[in-house]
Amino acid sequence: MAEPAAAAGGSGGLPQFDLAQWPGQMVWMLIIFGIMVFLFAKVFVPKVGGTIDAREDRISGDIGEARRLRDQAEADAKAAEAEMDVARANAHRTAAEAKARSNADSAKRGAALEAELNAKLAKAETRIRASRDEAMSHVRGIAGETAGAIVDKLTGVPATAEEIA
Repeated sequence: MAEPAAAAGGSGGLPQFDLAQWPGQMVWMLIIFGIMVFLFAKVFVPKVGGTIDAREDRISGDIGEARRLRDQAEADAKAAEAEMDVARANAHRTAAEAKARSNADSAKRGAALEAELNAKLAKAETRIRASRDEAMSHVRGIAGETAGAIVDKLTGVPATAEEIA
């Protein structure tokens, strides 16, 4: 089959390797190259560059927003910590006041009870003293009677009141 193409005046090979075809191919290659360079320079690269710039701007904005939110969160955390410190201080102060009131009430009740007990103790001591004095007054009489009975029993003669005294 290659013989009929060669007989018709064709080279039968690839046209890229035919030196007679090179000047036309070079022109078309330069035209296509120029169009491609123009399209890349004016259309594709600016679109990609714009997309990259927009993406960088968005990333920078997101990073800035994240930093702002982090700073705000830290400030909120510090404010919450300060509020907790104030609340703790108030709680400690309230507890101390309650303890002081409780201690004062206890001391007041203790003093009242002690005074009541001291009054009861004084009354009891007075009654004991009165009972002892009464008993002691009876002891003299009992001792006199006992002495009289002993003298009577030992001597057989009853003793007089002057002798017993």
